[in-house]
Amino acid sequence: MNIAIIGAGWAGIAAAIAATAARHHVTIFEATHSVGGRARAVTGTLPDGTPITLDNGQHILIGACLDTLRLMQQVGVDTEAALLRLPLALRFADGDGVQFPNWPSPFDALGGILGARGWTAADKWSLLRQALRWRLSGFQCAAQRTVRELCQQLSPRVFTELIEPLCVSALNTPAHQASAQVFLRVMQDALFGAAGGSNLLLPRIDLTALFPAVGLRYLRAQGAQVQLDTRIESVVAQGTRWQVAGQLFDAVILASGARDAVRLLDASADSAETEHRRQMQHWCSVAQGLHFEAIATVYAWSADASLAAPMLNLRSDTMSPAQFVFDRGQLGGPAGLLAFVVSASNTDRATLQTHVLAQAQAQLGLCLQPVQTIVEKRATFACTPGLLRPTQHIAPGLLACGDYVAGPYPATLEGAVRSGVAAVTALTRSVDAVKNISQGDPP
Repeated sequence: MNIAIIGAGWAGIAAAIAATAARHHVTIFEATHSVGGRARAVTGTLPDGTPITLDNGQHILIGACLDTLRLMQQVGVDTEAALLRLPLALRFADGDGVQFPNWPSPFDALGGILGARGWTAADKWSLLRQALRWRLSGFQCAAQRTVRELCQQLSPRVFTELIEPLCVSALNTPAHQASAQVFLRVMQDALFGAAGGSNLLLPRIDLTALFPAVGLRYLRAQGAQVQLDTRIESVVAQGTRWQVAGQLFDAVILASGARDAVRLLDASADSAETEHRRQMQHWCSVAQGLHFEAIATVYAWSADASLAAPMLNLRSDTMSPAQFVFDRGQLGGPAGLLAFVVSASNTDRATLQTHVLAQAQAQLGLCLQPVQTIVEKRATFACTPGLLRPTQHIAPGLLACGDYVAGPYPATLEGAVRSGVAAVTALTRSVDAVKNISQGDPP
């Protein structure tokens, strides 16, 4: 097939790699001059004038991100060098919290719970009892339950120091609003899935270099066409094919964000035939029902700033908004550069930065200078109970992929990658079915 992929974020690059592996011909259209979408490198400057490379948000992976790791390795990324692999650790600056030993799953989770510092025996027992219930239920629950409701029998300390950080980091939605079923799926894969699934994978290089740039070089070497700075305004059905930027394609995959996908389909529906128009409008109505959460990353620096670990938990509330802090100096960046992550952020940039710097002083004993505060306003969809997400299929030969498209995972890098691969798999199966029918075989 001749496939157009609109968008060169992580989902679009993943779709393109999967398509070339399936021997399809690929053309990528990207509206900007760079790749990576909402997980890409940006430039910055330290207070002393030194130019540095930052990310538009501090992202991490975990060992359960199997599709992402597989594609990275497929295009030539040395994942052992590019990612610092550590057992799961949710420790505060004072040493309290959970740290998993480097044991096979699920014994690492058991050891981490039993060895949690600052927890009483009652705290630990409440979590062990609850984890056993989750496992016996097959990690299933009522679709309308929130994470807060799911965990109401946990002790307050366990909920505050473990569940809330895990929930907001994975779903970017506060626990009292977040989907318990999606949370359980993440817990199942991370804590009770493949060996090393709970490991933290912290990037040692910027996010563009980690995957999108390497993927783009691989795709060009495979013969894929890449058109940057090319904004697609519409897609037009031509019989069983689709016209994009004056070219005809057998299929189109929309790999842009939800808002851009809706914009493009709205423009395309006006000139579409009745059935295609109905399908496009229905898809747009579902996508427009999504609500989005922001993620802010506050970069701050001091020449002598250093943490006890590459990543630490922070105690978070309204006046201390950051949930995590990363020592970029321990991750290949300049010494003294810290990245504070505020998930589900709803405060203006200036106020947020002020609060985070005060939080650093109070909880870490560090007097830091601000470097740059980046707020990704539509970082993820709000992952609420019973949420209806737009489907992969829009119309025949027209599909969507991205971390917001219907699937079992929240808006994560792994969710985006899996969605891109799934879109190509669906197209390839449709072609195979047509071939079988034409040859007289059962579809």
